[in-house]
Amino acid sequence: IVEQGAVLKGAIIIGEGCFVAAGAYLRGGVYLGRNCIVGPSCELKSTFMLDGSKLAHFNFVGDSLIGEAVNIEAGAIIANYRNELDGADIRIRHEDQVIDTGVSKFGALVGDGCKIGANAVIAPGALLRPDTRVPRLGLIDQFAYD
Repeated sequence: IVEQGAVLKGAIIIGEGCFVAAGAYLRGGVYLGRNCIVGPSCELKSTFMLDGSKLAHFNFVGDSLIGEAVNIEAGAIIANYRNELDGADIRIRHEDQVIDTGVSKFGALVGDGCKIGANAVIAPGALLRPDTRVPRLGLIDQFAYD
């Protein structure tokens, strides 16, 4: 179901059983697996959301991969650009390695079953292992520029 008032721009694939609320804004290439929910006033930009994942409302998720059965509460943001670094390419810290993405816009890799609390911020390049719990107002920033 795509409610009237949702805006869909660019290549978009919406899987079976999905719900996209009025006021949602999907742009720049979005994939929704089966049974996903994108609530009112959510923006998804160039993002893959796998089966059963949910955005509550008032969320921004940019240039990210969201695993299966992820729940993102109201107001949480997955940022895709490090404004404080004047266009520096995003790096991802994984164990003892740093992966250079080669792009200046990249959100997060969010593992299956993660739960992100209301008004949390996930910084560009973050890697959330499966079943990670981010508290309300939490900040995940795996800053890999030091």
